[in-house]
Amino acid sequence: MANKRVLVKFSGEALAGEAGHGIDTQILKYIAREIKSLVDAGIEVGIVIGGGNIIRGVTAAQDGIIKRTSGDYMGMLATVINGVAMQEACEYMGLEVRMQTAIKMEQIAEPYINRKAVRHLEKGRVVIFAAGTGNPFFTTDTAATLRAVEIGAKVIIKATKVDGVYDKDPVKYSDAVKLDALTYDEALQDHIKVMDDTSIALAKDNKLPIIVCDMSVPGNILDILNGNMNNCSIVK
Repeated sequence: MANKRVLVKFSGEALAGEAGHGIDTQILKYIAREIKSLVDAGIEVGIVIGGGNIIRGVTAAQDGIIKRTSGDYMGMLATVINGVAMQEACEYMGLEVRMQTAIKMEQIAEPYINRKAVRHLEKGRVVIFAAGTGNPFFTTDTAATLRAVEIGAKVIIKATKVDGVYDKDPVKYSDAVKLDALTYDEALQDHIKVMDDTSIALAKDNKLPIIVCDMSVPGNILDILNGNMNNCSIVK
C-alpha cells in the first residue's frame, strides 16, 4: 500500500441525503463502513467534514445582519456537529476514533495537537479534524489540505457525488468531459471546480496529490488507493 496515511474530505451536504439538510444516519453508516475498509487494509485515516448540511458561513452572512466572521464561526461549529456524528458512526462499526477541534471545546473533543494526532494515527485510530482551521475566511477544503500536510498524509481524497473532475458541470452539461489527470495550475482555472484556490495552492506548494472520486460507489476509495484509478481524477 503506497498511500499508508491519507486524509479523506467529505462535504457536509454528503451527510444530508435526499433531504438536503441535516444528517442521514444511513449515509453515516455507509461512510463509516467505507472508512473501516481502509483501516482494515492498514491505512491510517484522517477525516475532515464540511458543515454545509447545517449552515454555511457565507450564506448566513449574505444579507449583512450576521457578520462574515460570526457566520464562519457558525459554520465551524456545524462541522463539529458532523464530526460527533461521524465519530459515533465509526465507533458503531468498531473503529477507534478521536476527534480534534481547532476551537477548544474539551467536553466534546480534544484540541488539535499535531503530535497527538499523528500518534493516534500510528495506533490505528481514525482522527476526525473538526472546526476547520479555527479561523474565519478559510474553507474546510483549506482545512483538509492543511491537516493533510501537517500529519504527513500522502494524498487527499475528496469524496464527492461525481467520479472525478470535469471541464464543466456534468449535471448541467451533457457534453462535459472528464479530466483524468490535471496539474495544480489547471485546477486553479476558474471553470475547473476541484477545491478552493487556497487549498490547491497549499497542495501545490507541498506536492500533495488530490484525488477526486465518487463516494457513492462501494469500495471505490480503497480501490483507488490500491492503484485502480478508473473512477477518479487526480491533481498533481
